[in-house]
Amino acid sequence: MPIICHTYRAAIFDLDGTLIDSLEDLADSANAMLKSYGFPTHPVDPYRYFVGNGSRKLIERCLPKEQGSDPAFVDEALARYKDIYAQHTQDKTHVYDGIPEMLAELQKRHIPLGICTNKHQSAAEDIVSAMFPAGTFQSVMGDQKGLPRKPDPKKVLMIAESFGVAPADVAYFGDTSVDMDTAHNAGFLPVGVLWGFRPKEELVEHGAKVLLEKPMELFSKVSFCC
Repeated sequence: MPIICHTYRAAIFDLDGTLIDSLEDLADSANAMLKSYGFPTHPVDPYRYFVGNGSRKLIERCLPKEQGSDPAFVDEALARYKDIYAQHTQDKTHVYDGIPEMLAELQKRHIPLGICTNKHQSAAEDIVSAMFPAGTFQSVMGDQKGLPRKPDPKKVLMIAESFGVAPADVAYFGDTSVDMDTAHNAGFLPVGVLWGFRPKEELVEHGAKVLLEKPMELFSKVSFCC
C-alpha cells in the first residue's frame, strides 16, 4: 500500500483487538455465562468472530440457536454476562506491545486521541482507566443507550466534532471489517491493524487504506501534525 500523502490531525481507535488483547477474558466470561445455564461452551478462537458488534450480538452468537433467537432470553443472558465480565475485565487482558509508545508519540505531536468501541460503556471505561495513563484519551465512547453501534458513524463523528477536526483529517484504527466500514462511513482514513482478532484479507476487503504489522510503523506510513 502506498504512503498516504495527507497530514492527519486526530486519531480515533477501536479498543478490543486494536489497543488491548481482551479475547481470553471475553471468551472466559461468556463461557462462564453459558456454563451457568448448562449450555455448551466454545473454544477461545471462535470468539474472534463472535465479538465486534457489541455485547448483545456476542451473546446472541455464543448461545445455542434457540435461546440466541429469543430476545427475552438474550436480555437475561446479557445481564448475567455483564455481571460476570465486570469481575474479570483485567484477568488476562493486556495492552498490545508497541501501543504505549505509539500513543506517546501521537501525544508528543499534540494529536487528540479518542476511543470508539462497541464494548459496553462501563467495561470500556474501567479498562481504559486501568490500562492507560489518565488523560491519554480525550473521549471514550462505548455502547450506550440511544446511540447506534459501529459501523454507524454517528459516535466517531461526535468525537471528531468534539476535537474540532474535520472528518477528512481523522485516522481511525481497527482490526475488523466493522472498523473499516466505520471509517469509510465517517469519511476517515481506515487504518487496519494486523495484530488483532481478524485476518488481513478481511481488512483489505473492507477498504483498509493503511495496514500496520506493528504500531510504530504508523509514522512511516501516515503523517500526523496538530
